[in-house]
Amino acid sequence: MTRCDNRPLRILHAIHDFLPRHQAGSEIYACELGRALAARHDVTVLCADHDLSRRHGHVTWRVHEGLPVIEIVNNWACASFEDTYRPPLIRDRIAHALRAVQPDILHVHNLLNLSFDLPALARSHGIPVVATLHDYTLVCPSGGQRIHRAEHHLCDVIDTERCARCFPQSPVYAHVSLGRLAAATHAPGPIGRAAATTARRLPGLASLLGRAARRVAAVPLTRSDIDARLAAARRVFDEVDLFVAPSPSVAAEFQRLGLDAAKIRVSDYGFVPLVRPSQGTRGNGGTGQRAALRIGYVGTLVWHKGLHVLIDAVRGLSPTAYELKIFGDPNVFPEYTADLRRRAAGLPVRFMGAFGRDRTANVYAEIDVLVVPSLWLENSPLVIHEAFMAGIPVVAARIGGIADLVEDGRTGLLYDPTSPADLEAVLRSLIEKPARVDELARHAPRVKSIVEDAREWEETYAAVLKGRDAISNRSVRL
Repeated sequence: MTRCDNRPLRILHAIHDFLPRHQAGSEIYACELGRALAARHDVTVLCADHDLSRRHGHVTWRVHEGLPVIEIVNNWACASFEDTYRPPLIRDRIAHALRAVQPDILHVHNLLNLSFDLPALARSHGIPVVATLHDYTLVCPSGGQRIHRAEHHLCDVIDTERCARCFPQSPVYAHVSLGRLAAATHAPGPIGRAAATTARRLPGLASLLGRAARRVAAVPLTRSDIDARLAAARRVFDEVDLFVAPSPSVAAEFQRLGLDAAKIRVSDYGFVPLVRPSQGTRGNGGTGQRAALRIGYVGTLVWHKGLHVLIDAVRGLSPTAYELKIFGDPNVFPEYTADLRRRAAGLPVRFMGAFGRDRTANVYAEIDVLVVPSLWLENSPLVIHEAFMAGIPVVAARIGGIADLVEDGRTGLLYDPTSPADLEAVLRSLIEKPARVDELARHAPRVKSIVEDAREWEETYAAVLKGRDAISNRSVRL
């Protein structure tokens, strides 16, 4: 009998931000996994939030969908670059949370907004640590996507000189600058409330304020600062007992970055099953004309997700042959959304807005094919799994973990992520041969359920609690 069988475990999940305000893939997964584990264990979520209307370091205890949540406000009031990944006040709040929860095991999803010191703090209390590798925030200070947006560059290698140029141009740096500005005025409350109101009501003006803050509240940064951050990341590699990668691609990348292969296991995400929408085959509906192909994008409207590539691609298609529906919150990155709207002017493109998780199945019922046009080294995108569960074929960029999921020509179609023309050709092939959509849909693979995933994690926690030998025996060789 394992320790999981003997009594409920106290499990602490740590993530950079959380629902309901933040609804990206890793946040949704952490929530669903936590809820599934909570059927047998005591699960608490530790997260951060950037909220200038509240005091830096403020702690809120709340409950979300039955899960206790400890939320620490991190407004990036940084005195140095080191404070972006090892903020002293946030570290103190984390230490208090560990003492309060006294978890049997810590499950890290993301240390961004929290502290690279968290695994070491846990280990100092005798708490084993596991981590899910959702992205590359450990080695990429500009958000974890390994994209230098200003120079349209995908970082195949970690070039610290480039990192030093990229970080001041990133959205993360804007947070740092606003935090420093608020702290320097000794009036963080009024400035924070004004900034929060501006961001909500006038997102364009908020972006201008962010750029102004960069100039007046700059954080000194050199290549040696990036080197020091990478050294801190390597210490995290040492402090975590086991890393779980959702795809072979992510595991291989982290091995290349110096993580010991013996400490990595590959296991994909689990999901709450979707009820497949009732859909017939696409055809002419008795009218003698083909139905327009309903193309869908589902996710965050942010540059590295490549939605602009999709809009540029459909520009070459006949406007009567397709409709593009974009599902995602337009207010997260308003400048990017404004650029998308300009690109889409005059095209059959509809911005559908954000949607609640309870409407996920309905969203997929409104499309014939999902396009995932990512530009970064994706992990194992949740939207691809959702599409498979809904019986929707996927057209996706051949990059990162996407190619591990989509079998080109069978469960979906892949294209060159940098080529709108290549994507246009793939979509045109589906318009010209609509029966291909149904053929691809019939081969959608089975998706692991969140209940199965939770059971796997129970076994993982038990193995880690028993010691490193049990982990080594179960490691996956790549």
